[in-house]
Amino acid sequence: MSDARSVTFEEPRLTTRRPRARRRVPRHVTAALPVALAGLIALLVTGNTLRPLEHITTIEARMASKSDYFRDPEVRRLLLRHGIRVDIHRLGSRGIATQSLDGMDVVFPSGQPAAKLILDRQNRSVRSARPFVTPLVIGTFRDYAETLVKAGVATRQRTADGGPTLYYDLDMRAFTGLLDGADDPRDPGDGTGREADTWNGIGFDDDGRRSNSGRVLVRTSSVCESNSAGTYLSILAFVAAGNRTPGTRHSDDPARAAAEVRRLAARIKPLINLQGMWADEQADGYFSDLGESIAPLSTIYEHQYLAHQIAHHRRHGEQDTSRVLLYPSPYALTEPQLISLTDAGDRLVTLIEEDRELRERAIELGFRVRFSGEDGTSEQLNAYLEEHGVQVPTPNRDETKVYEPDLEVLQDIIEYVGSCPPPVRDEP
Repeated sequence: MSDARSVTFEEPRLTTRRPRARRRVPRHVTAALPVALAGLIALLVTGNTLRPLEHITTIEARMASKSDYFRDPEVRRLLLRHGIRVDIHRLGSRGIATQSLDGMDVVFPSGQPAAKLILDRQNRSVRSARPFVTPLVIGTFRDYAETLVKAGVATRQRTADGGPTLYYDLDMRAFTGLLDGADDPRDPGDGTGREADTWNGIGFDDDGRRSNSGRVLVRTSSVCESNSAGTYLSILAFVAAGNRTPGTRHSDDPARAAAEVRRLAARIKPLINLQGMWADEQADGYFSDLGESIAPLSTIYEHQYLAHQIAHHRRHGEQDTSRVLLYPSPYALTEPQLISLTDAGDRLVTLIEEDRELRERAIELGFRVRFSGEDGTSEQLNAYLEEHGVQVPTPNRDETKVYEPDLEVLQDIIEYVGSCPPPVRDEP
């Protein structure tokens, strides 16, 4: 037998590599993906996909109260779609007109007196636009408005459903009799003695629920800086002059006319100055939670009140019936004017004049938009208010309009009443 060694054969082994574990996407990246996707979809829908790559022109603007329009998020979005961003420097209208305009592309005073001062200072042909108008009004609260009704100086505007009104008409001739702080023996309705021309004196505390022994007065911003205060001053001067434009009675005798203007300014100065220190922006205080304790009566613009009511109805499904408006009679219509100072400013003025969506947004913000040179398109504004559950104001049957005096006459009255420093007429 042969000596044979046993040979052992091993089974072949198949070696396999374990698959490498895939790296997990970090959680913060996963969390951010939906936001990024939503942003991309929004850019695609709005047509702004390439907006970050486009050139954006920043326009430096000095504006008064109508800066509310350019601060609106929708207006900012519409302007950005045209490659324009507006950097706003807030200042009162008269302050805009009397200070240096270096570095500004546009200015937007809230009324014509300041606009004329600015235009007179320019040494170049400028583009300008008056896109909308808005009346000066007095914001108040229902109990105070009803007290003025009892005093015989205000009347309620009717509502379609017979419910509480948001609007009252204010007889300025009768109302100014409550502002002088004097006991008029011919008018027992203004209170007597120490209570003359106080809220309690004219019946605010008659029901025993509330009391206010303070003076009846209208809070304004500075007449030296603000168009709204200057416009209110123009109403007082117009009424004090017998519903005539101050400075026009003796136009053939300049010295006599100037003396009459000074007497008129001295007569109405207490009606403004008895309020004490001026506040910068009346609308901010009026619409705040403490508005009624800050001032029962405040000068504001109609568009500010209507914008508040539209927003209030959108949030709460009802009107803010505690805040109401007094429409002065005679009335004053303010005309803001956007004035370009540079080529970049020209672009903005042209856009505001021609862009339909920007005009429609102005209506949604409570403005009476001008079309084809009209004073204001109330029909479109009224339709928008009705659609959004807000009462439409009724035009007063007394259509007497306050016409502001000649610019120099108005400047004299403002400077006398406000003891204003002389204007600084810097070159633009």
